[in-house]
Amino acid sequence: MTATPARRPLDLRATLMVLALCAIWGVQQVIMKAVAADVAPTMQLAVRFAGAAIFFGGWVFRAEGRAAFSDGTLRSGALLGLMFALEFLLVGEALTHTTAAHTIVFLYSAPIFTALGLQFLPEERLGWLQWAGIGLAFVGIVVAFLGRSAGVPSGFLGGDLLALLAGASWGLTNVVLRRGRVGHSTTQKTIFYQVSIAALLLLIFAARTGQTGITPSAPAILALLFQTLVISIASYLMWFWLLRHYLASRLMLLSLLTPIFGVTLSALLLGDPIGARFATGALLVLTGIFSVNARQLLQRGS
Repeated sequence: MTATPARRPLDLRATLMVLALCAIWGVQQVIMKAVAADVAPTMQLAVRFAGAAIFFGGWVFRAEGRAAFSDGTLRSGALLGLMFALEFLLVGEALTHTTAAHTIVFLYSAPIFTALGLQFLPEERLGWLQWAGIGLAFVGIVVAFLGRSAGVPSGFLGGDLLALLAGASWGLTNVVLRRGRVGHSTTQKTIFYQVSIAALLLLIFAARTGQTGITPSAPAILALLFQTLVISIASYLMWFWLLRHYLASRLMLLSLLTPIFGVTLSALLLGDPIGARFATGALLVLTGIFSVNARQLLQRGS
């Protein structure tokens, strides 16, 4: 029997790979917003997840055949897919009502909701530092919500709320993954549950709300290809490869740079207004999230 290779601290290659992932994940909302006039964000997500579902579905059926879903993971996998679909439905709608910068900051409040949702597990209960982090992040959310700076329309509030709800849905998705049988399934099957159900439900929602139109411009086609091949397939595979070879604690801490990449790129590429009060609130949110995760992650990596 082949021994599982020991996970090691980040080297230069792994660090560069994680930074690349942060940039890829940070730019996805920017890309979606940039081509929203040609393809509605919800439709972009439906297309990209459909492509990923074909890829990962083929992988699952090739490896396990017709018995792929007779392992007891179907129920929790379906719930996982529903929560994943809800998250991205809210992201798609948020991007039509607020900026990419606001969307990514509120979306990355997810670790707070994950921590709260797992409080019934003794090993996941929070200490005083984590509760302080949640309190700090909550203050940051209030500041970012209510601190409207010059150049930031007050109409963004509804989109910000949708993005925050998307973060909550993402956090609860992690709870399902942690507690359900699907959490013990293979990587490709777990991803297949998520992307296949999300593709179906997002397509239905786009059809019911008149968002299925696609203007086949070069930017729109390139954006859809990038989201499908790079974000929904390559980045997922790269992330799980890193998790198999390097310490998860170090990877998770470095991945917290994703919102910083997203906000910076949205300001540079889209000209999104980043007011002083929103920037202050975003910094408080990120500091709070770091405080919630830092102790457990450092302990696991030591």
